[in-house]
Amino acid sequence: MNHLLASSSLSPSYFVGSLVVVVIAIIEWWVLFAKAGRPGWAAIIPIYNVYTLIKISGHSGWWLIWMLIPIVNIIAGIIIWIDVAKKFGKGVGFGIGLILLNFIFAGILAFGSSNYEKSM
Repeated sequence: MNHLLASSSLSPSYFVGSLVVVVIAIIEWWVLFAKAGRPGWAAIIPIYNVYTLIKISGHSGWWLIWMLIPIVNIIAGIIIWIDVAKKFGKGVGFGIGLILLNFIFAGILAFGSSNYEKSM
């Protein structure tokens, strides 16, 4: 049994690296939510953070139901992220960046000069 634990890929450096990525992602989402006029703490509450992101995108909270249905949630997620990009004055290309490289593009939205536009 010990040899299984010794060969595990969960080394201390992996743990620390993962923790750093998670903390940075939380900070990005927190600032992004606050920039959109929502409570930053919503970024750390499971399910509520998705609901808040849906509201930031300009959609009804009922879209949360779409996010619970397999396959449909992928399409809804794409639409939501593209609409979030639009709400911050960015284009569809930036929305695709949010989908594929969220860690980078969410940071650009959070810490960049773009402002949230309540109405589209």
